[in-house]
Amino acid sequence: MNILAIESSCDDTSAAVFTAEGIKSNIIASQSIHLQFGGVVPELASRAHQKTISQTVEQALDEAGVSLEEIDSIAVTQGPGLLGSLLVGICFAKGLATSRNIPIIGVNHMDAHIYANFIDHEPEFPLVALTVSGGHTQLVYVKSPFEHEVIGKTRDDAAGEAFDKIGKILGLPYPAGPEIDKLSKDGDPAFHTFPQAMLHKGLDFSFSGLKTSALYYVRDQEEAFVKEHLNDICASVSFAIAEVLVKKLKKAVKQTGVKTILLAGGVSANSMLRDKTEKMAKEMGLKLYIPKISYCTDNAAMIAITGKMKADLGQYDDLDLKPFSSL
Repeated sequence: MNILAIESSCDDTSAAVFTAEGIKSNIIASQSIHLQFGGVVPELASRAHQKTISQTVEQALDEAGVSLEEIDSIAVTQGPGLLGSLLVGICFAKGLATSRNIPIIGVNHMDAHIYANFIDHEPEFPLVALTVSGGHTQLVYVKSPFEHEVIGKTRDDAAGEAFDKIGKILGLPYPAGPEIDKLSKDGDPAFHTFPQAMLHKGLDFSFSGLKTSALYYVRDQEEAFVKEHLNDICASVSFAIAEVLVKKLKKAVKQTGVKTILLAGGVSANSMLRDKTEKMAKEMGLKLYIPKISYCTDNAAMIAITGKMKADLGQYDDLDLKPFSSL
């Protein structure tokens, strides 16, 4: 089966092709227009998708060496995400499906982050996935393919959102998460103790307090001090976020009794989170799977593998497929 996948949930236009040989292409067109605003502007995002989606899909097909006539089905992100952005991808996918008379498969973006781990690996069920992105932070108990139970989630800011907002406080460019990770490698995680909220309150998360604490801390320091210790502050922030995530993941493992855990989402590329999770998995005798860096952030390859898994189960959709903005 040859699957063309399209991802347009936020500010990256992506297309990928999956064949019997696996992922053959994964093209991502990022939108630089949002940098000047320090965050994604929904209307500008949807307009940029309209301009780039056709050429992105064409490039994915060319790189894969597969023609549109050889595509058997189209997988497309259905949500959650920005409605305008999702509509561009879904309408484009519907147009192709109609013109070629081939089935369409709607994919949940958060499911796809989890199943990105299945591109290069074969994780065993049941498992717990820690999905961490700019918009979501979730602990998901996965009993079998597409049989999910969200057992923990953020009550306010997502971890990725906290990274970006604290980065803005520190004067770092958007998106700040990767920059904080880079600076953290040369910093001292014990330089300052930032709050780790809700550690003893179930499996839910809260990062708004950390954001506020960072705001007050930076405000009360001299500008020269913040600049001099920027690496240390970033390392301390990363430590606080990673500690909460890993401690909650450990608690979820004990609660469910699983032997397999996954990291997923854009923040799963964070080096401190990876290191701490690997250490925890080794101590507990768990099998840990983490996607390649290129499959962590929003990309169509994860939509393709999820579409393939849904197709194997006969889970196709029709042209009434509609976007949804939230879970």
